[in-house]
Amino acid sequence: MRILLAGAICGLALVSARSAFAQQPSAITVIPQPVKVVEHAGRFVLTGRTAVWSDVPAAAIGRQFARYVEPATGFVLPVRSGGAAPAGGIQFRIDPALKRLGPEGYLLDVRPTRIVARAPEAAGLFYAVQTIRQLLPAAIFRDAPSGETTWTVPAVTIEDMPRFGWRGAHLDAGRHFMPKEFVKKYIDLLALHKLNTFHWHLTEDQGWRLEIKQYPKLTEIGAWRKETIVGRNRRDAAAQYDGTRHGGFYTQEDAREIVAYARARFVTVVPEIEMPGHAVAAIAAYPELGLGDPVEVATRWGIFSDILNAEPSTVTFMQNVLTEVMAIFPGRYIHVGGDEADKSKWKTNARIQARIKELGVTDEHGLQSWFIRQIDTFLTAHKRRLVGWDEILEGGLAENAVVMSWRGTSGGIDAARAGHDVVMAPTSNTYLDYAQSSDTSKEPLGQSAVLTIDKVYAYEPVPEELEPQFATHVLGAQAQLWTEYMATPKAVEYMAYPRLAALAEVVWTPKERKDYAGFTARLAAHAARLQALDVNFHPLQ
Repeated sequence: MRILLAGAICGLALVSARSAFAQQPSAITVIPQPVKVVEHAGRFVLTGRTAVWSDVPAAAIGRQFARYVEPATGFVLPVRSGGAAPAGGIQFRIDPALKRLGPEGYLLDVRPTRIVARAPEAAGLFYAVQTIRQLLPAAIFRDAPSGETTWTVPAVTIEDMPRFGWRGAHLDAGRHFMPKEFVKKYIDLLALHKLNTFHWHLTEDQGWRLEIKQYPKLTEIGAWRKETIVGRNRRDAAAQYDGTRHGGFYTQEDAREIVAYARARFVTVVPEIEMPGHAVAAIAAYPELGLGDPVEVATRWGIFSDILNAEPSTVTFMQNVLTEVMAIFPGRYIHVGGDEADKSKWKTNARIQARIKELGVTDEHGLQSWFIRQIDTFLTAHKRRLVGWDEILEGGLAENAVVMSWRGTSGGIDAARAGHDVVMAPTSNTYLDYAQSSDTSKEPLGQSAVLTIDKVYAYEPVPEELEPQFATHVLGAQAQLWTEYMATPKAVEYMAYPRLAALAEVVWTPKERKDYAGFTARLAAHAARLQALDVNFHPLQ
């Protein structure tokens, strides 16, 4: 019912979007807002006779552009190598002279006679392609030709580069499993919005989603729960459950396929393997990881007191898991969670208390710090960097850890001042599982907190109170999509968009170039693109 409602009101949003777009005088409706835009007279016309020219380093980008435009236009554009594009052509070129734009920056010059995109590296050319796609009519995003569309691009010169290097979006596949094809679509949408980091939450109390060959029970048992709580989360006897088995997992080949798909779109996948909390599914599969109490894969939401123990064998188990994870995910960062680790059973467990004394740590927080440090040392030895939620600060921060600050910004500030890199992810501005308006009658079942799109757009990742000398430790920011109340891909899309478009502008566009009124005007045109891509977005506000 909620998804049908979302789809119905999505159509109303588009009517509003088209009306607002009709009042928008500028043809440059790119999201995120570029750094510098100069409009010129005239338009470039893309036809079946248009050729794509590229130098050898840019050939893959040229072919990618041709593949992007073929379904909607029906044009099979030739991709040629050589010198400058002739009149009527489109050129992509790697230009080391543009190093000042950084590895993801680009210079795009559109004139009635040709389009020229230059960048110091291939990533920048890829983002130039995303800009060209948004400059074309919205029908370019459809998968079938439209005979009534004239494929024109407004004449414009754009100089562009991102403000932050970490521009991310998270997806929780633990609470509700998300099909592989949707994960690819999610990545496509990130790339369109010039987001470059996909934080893939793969393990939870309610499900373990990644095949680990050394430990097959993690998916044989841990990937499946017998049922799911209905409605809002409850812990009492009156809670109702749907009686339907839920689960699924990604094989290692599935995950490699997604990593390759993301890499082709200049998106880095950051896998998350939770420890020592949020590990009920793992303990259900391998009880020796816990504290002796038998558990089943969780069927409700919330925080659980079942937690990994601190035995050397458990640390080795998780290191073995991460060995397989690193073989699948080549990126620099590996996320290990560390959040919401309920230590109440640690406090009453005789063996855990003995371990605290054996290790010479002060308390349960110190024990979690010890656990995370073992993993940090292991990942560092393999030339990777550990990322954890800000609870990893408690008891002392591991030497090479990156802190993801979600409980406000204080954890990020403390970590940055201590010389650690930080990714900002506060609930106040980046939790897209929160309701999109205070009118709950128009919102699907979900978290009771509210996060409107204007508040997302207003977010500033570098806190005012952080001294300038530490600001460089803020790598960027990302959106969070926790799926307790998102059982389907369409539900995820509805909560993500258009708010994720707003956050994309937060992390790409210079602070002084941000303009909410201008963003909403451009968003009206962007809504037509989202509709063409079959994105179930929330009505524009």
